[in-house]
Amino acid sequence: MKDVSHIRNQFPILECRVNGKPLVYLDNGATSQNPKSVNDAIVDYYTSINANVHRGIHTLSQEATDAMENSRKKIQAFINAKHDYEVIFTYGTTDSINLVARGLEGIIKKGDEIIISELEHHSNIVPWQMLCQKSGAILKYIPLKEDGTLDMQVYKNLLSDKTKLVSVNHVSNALGVVNPVEDIIAGAHAVGAWVLLDGAQAIPHKKVDVQALDADFYAFSGHKMYGPTGTGILYGKEEILNQLNPYRGGGEMIDTVSMEKSTYAGLPFKFEAGTPNIAGNIVLGKAVDFMNEIGIDFIYEHEQELIKYTREQLATIPEIVVYAKDAPGSGAVSFNIQREGVHSSDVGMILDKLGIAVRTGHHCCQPIMSKFEIPGTVRASFAVYNTKEEVDELIKGLKMAVQMLA
Repeated sequence: MKDVSHIRNQFPILECRVNGKPLVYLDNGATSQNPKSVNDAIVDYYTSINANVHRGIHTLSQEATDAMENSRKKIQAFINAKHDYEVIFTYGTTDSINLVARGLEGIIKKGDEIIISELEHHSNIVPWQMLCQKSGAILKYIPLKEDGTLDMQVYKNLLSDKTKLVSVNHVSNALGVVNPVEDIIAGAHAVGAWVLLDGAQAIPHKKVDVQALDADFYAFSGHKMYGPTGTGILYGKEEILNQLNPYRGGGEMIDTVSMEKSTYAGLPFKFEAGTPNIAGNIVLGKAVDFMNEIGIDFIYEHEQELIKYTREQLATIPEIVVYAKDAPGSGAVSFNIQREGVHSSDVGMILDKLGIAVRTGHHCCQPIMSKFEIPGTVRASFAVYNTKEEVDELIKGLKMAVQMLA
């Protein structure tokens, strides 16, 4: 068994004090903290190989290019993509989803159907609404059941030969619910539709094998998996990526340019216009190294223990309601103090005074909150460096909040 205290020692920020209290950081669903190896790699890039990539014959440019392309290969191996050029560097999950939505313009036609779910982050709703408005396609959604899971019978009924794309999250950011993505993918492929998985809340917590899933697209962010902000990945199958239109025009993504027309470069550069976040992309590979060194299986098992323990401890406080408490969970637990006039932000502010960082509000998932007829929830979300002792501090803080908000 790995020593979590040794893991925690690799995260300098965990030594911080907030409002005079030791930091208990339970907002990893928004942004995880970075290990020292990742932070050092950022400094190392800017002090040793800072140069633009793919554009120079001089030594620094070649070293920076090699470092970034090596990072791409690490990510390819991490998600088991067939080819490294199926791994597209983006600026985050939102950017990745928008890349696909924009790329489908001209492919998705009037009368075509796109299926999403009621469990989605706004980033996996708004781009499809925009695409449907432009194309005349029809947007349909899988309803959310009271237990926090998707109504798969309705999903099966929604599928038809008009379905061209299904886009759902692998794990819900608001509730931590793990969706049955294997069944969703199989159903979509049976009618000839492509599937995009929003993997932002899955990739930090569990093994993702895009070939085993048979996902057509898989999107995720670096800053939720111990990497820097402004980094992300879009995986796409080669034959499908080649059909999409480029998202942005500019340098790097071209083959030839004349004043009359341009032709585009091959994968992955077709979708990587302009100077990329070179340091961030290189350092994302270091975050993958960190996760590989610990072991994704250990991360998964440790966090599953924390979720189970958190649910058990929350059940000891009668005033608290936990959402999707019996659904398969990963990464997060979402709850409220069930008392009239008490908002999730009230609870969050009390916890902050105790040095405990949680996320409150609608979590960019307003349809979920509408379903449960609430304005928001308190979300505790976990990383490999969190402990049961920190959960105990959370529970103490919640008991204090219950008393203060009586």
